[in-house]
Amino acid sequence: MTKKILIVEDDPVARQVMQMLLKSKYQVFVSGDAMAGLVEVRNHKPDLIILDLGLPAGGGLSVLARVKAIPALSVIPVLIVSGMDRKENEPKALAAGADAYLQKTPTNEQLLAKIHELIGE
Repeated sequence: MTKKILIVEDDPVARQVMQMLLKSKYQVFVSGDAMAGLVEVRNHKPDLIILDLGLPAGGGLSVLARVKAIPALSVIPVLIVSGMDRKENEPKALAAGADAYLQKTPTNEQLLAKIHELIGE
């Protein structure tokens, strides 16, 4: 069965680049803001969430907190991909339940390696 990845990213270029990279191997869903991202998580129950921190309509940390607060969704690994200051935000994201953190913009190899590490494909 093809694994599902949800990309929650407000930058349309970054979102499209990740989607193009991943769509040959995964079923990919996308969202451009925090609230729509939460709807997509509930609708699709992805195997992995790739989450930006600087999102409109709530921010990535609020999405992370809400996902981790719902037992059926809390097991979904979350990979943060953010351009925000890493020293400040990586510890916050990991403490809030993120499984990994990549600084934006990761190379294709970095992104694929981290996805493989988190969901095994």
